[in-house]
Amino acid sequence: MTMKYFNPKNKRILNGPSAAVIRYDETQPGPTVVAHGTGNVAEKIIELAKKHGVQMQEDAGLLQQLIDVDLGDNIPPQLYSVIAEILILIEEMEKNY
Repeated sequence: MTMKYFNPKNKRILNGPSAAVIRYDETQPGPTVVAHGTGNVAEKIIELAKKHGVQMQEDAGLLQQLIDVDLGDNIPPQLYSVIAEILILIEEMEKNY
């Protein structure tokens, strides 16, 4: 049996890209994970986001936690501050363009 040590960079190379999509609706208690995946699924998510002008943020640590959330579930409260920073950043970017 060959042992493979955990290396995030090698994992990304082997599995391909990863992506997660969150939706924030003020009527919900918090942001919801509406899509996530790796490999071909992630490539399609990224392609659709670019096609529709959806802002994207790269954060490997956050991404891994979002991928662990079941689809349709709200993100855990411990991620609220990080998500809030990203939403503020995206809002500022949209105002400038």
